[in-house]
Amino acid sequence: MALQALRSSGVAFRKILSHFPDELSLAFAYGSGVFRQAGPNSDQKNAMLDFVFTVDDPVAWHSKNLKKNRSHYSFLKVLGPRIISSIQTNYGAGVYYNPLITCDGRLIKYGVISTSVLVEDLLNWNNLYVAGRLQKPVKIVAMSENVILRSALDKNLRSAATAAFLMLPESFSEEDLFVEIAGLSYSGDFRMVIGEEKSKVLNIVKPNIAHFRELYSSILQESPQVVYKSQQGRLEIDKSPEGQFTQLMALPKTLQQQINRIMDPPGKNRDVEETLLQVAHDPDCGDVVRLGLSAIVRASSVRQSAKGIFTAGKIPGDRGLPVTVGLGGVGALD
Repeated sequence: MALQALRSSGVAFRKILSHFPDELSLAFAYGSGVFRQAGPNSDQKNAMLDFVFTVDDPVAWHSKNLKKNRSHYSFLKVLGPRIISSIQTNYGAGVYYNPLITCDGRLIKYGVISTSVLVEDLLNWNNLYVAGRLQKPVKIVAMSENVILRSALDKNLRSAATAAFLMLPESFSEEDLFVEIAGLSYSGDFRMVIGEEKSKVLNIVKPNIAHFRELYSSILQESPQVVYKSQQGRLEIDKSPEGQFTQLMALPKTLQQQINRIMDPPGKNRDVEETLLQVAHDPDCGDVVRLGLSAIVRASSVRQSAKGIFTAGKIPGDRGLPVTVGLGGVGALD
């Protein structure tokens, strides 16, 4: 699996992980504290470390974590692990964040997500929240032998490449592709200032081309619709209606449904496949895909940010938003 290429052996990450309950199906670190970024977030040494912990049983995990790290939680800790788990799973994008925690001398924030919720997001892009983060380089700190989760992680990378293909011209560079992929989970994010998205994404991609290549090179080499000239860093994609229809049919279910809602005229009630066939012949196919992505991200970013007001407990003054706004936008990719 491509994601395995970026498994971290860093002792510092494992030491931080030792402060938390062990029962994790996946733990990864991400953001500017882990991967160098260009621009205003280039100071890795003092950057906050961002983590996501995936757990099979959120109630049991929060119960243990409340005993070990009760001070990490906002006022919601008085409601107990069942309510915290319910808020995590049923509101926002399925993630519960504890921000602004000092651990081993570093400022961290960590999100907790159910394994089943993550698998659904990876496969279907229900929220494109944690799934969006896992389309970019991360440092894997712990991973179980969960075959379903591993398969879903791989499928998410393939879906990201497919969505990017549909929004790119017939010929493009590796950097063009990786910028498109890195920007998927920004599409429609209400927190992004107009014009900020492009520069932020470029700042993420440019210093990390090699890491993106590790994630996606095998997918690009195996795709029957792609000519990947790795030595030149160039790619060509099948932009025929037939090729685009194949790509559209391979997109995650939620994105296909959003495209159907956008393109299906009132009263027609066409099925998804019929709509995708029409879109495949449309010269604005890529724009339609982008609109579908925006609809998913816009909804999840609003919900998760509203939830963050209650789970954060603190609001950093330099942003005016809870640091828990998370993986798809401002708070997570810095």
